Amino acid sequence: STTTVSDAINGRGRLPDSTRNHVIDVAAKLGYTANPHAKNLRQGRSGAVGLYFPQNSLHLQYYIDLAIGAAEEAFAQRYALVLLPASFVDMTMPIQLDGVVIADPAVGDSMVDSLHRLGVPIVTCEPDWSPERRVTGVIESDHHGAMTRLLEHLTSGGARRVAVVCPTDATSFARDVRDSYLEWTKRMSSDAMLVEVPLLSTGEDIASAVERILDMEPTVDAIVSVADGTAPHVIRSLLAAGLRVPGDVRVASYVDGPELSTLPTPVTAV
Repeated sequence: STTTVSDAINGRGRLPDSTRNHVIDVAAKLGYTANPHAKNLRQGRSGAVGLYFPQNSLHLQYYIDLAIGAAEEAFAQRYALVLLPASFVDMTMPIQLDGVVIADPAVGDSMVDSLHRLGVPIVTCEPDWSPERRVTGVIESDHHGAMTRLLEHLTSGGARRVAVVCPTDATSFARDVRDSYLEWTKRMSSDAMLVEVPLLSTGEDIASAVERILDMEPTVDAIVSVADGTAPHVIRSLLAAGLRVPGDVRVASYVDGPELSTLPTPVTAV
């Protein structure tokens, strides 16, 4: 019967193993596959998952790698992956998603608020600091441990006056890195030299940050650049100031990326 075939293929019902295996074998020989659209319609699903990144971030290697990995896993689970533009905030249109993955949810991001109003399961890559938002799951990285290990690596190499160029604390990622650095400076009884920049910084933003660091401490001997893609700008700014890298100032990047391997100056990265 139709019900028997459906139960056998979908792993439902109380069928004898011999019957279930026979149906599956015949379906395989005939090249039968279930219609995914009909299946989703019957289950009230769309078969699609949304993926949202911070605005203007798709050129950064971290988000490119995340998108590729998400697409591969979604395909393996027979889902379509929909990349959601940060500029799209009109959720009154009939968009149908079974769930949403939000990378680095930021406080004050209206698109994140709109996605929550869809009423579908939401998983975030890093915690969401907005108390009114509730999520189904969180993928959390140990930024505190990673930043501490990076700072200890610099000090083991002789650095004593370490500054940090860090994104503002609108995201959990940036807040964890910043807090880890401030805790480390207290343990080391050293002065904190922290300059905040936008998550998606320009070369001008980083040049201004390096200038502020040099004003605070002309003898700074190491700078950690936290945001993806910003370490090359730090190096250029130091060289423009007449300093040698790494002779006078070591530069480390909290986020690794392919552009670091092309630099004439060695850069330590997590």
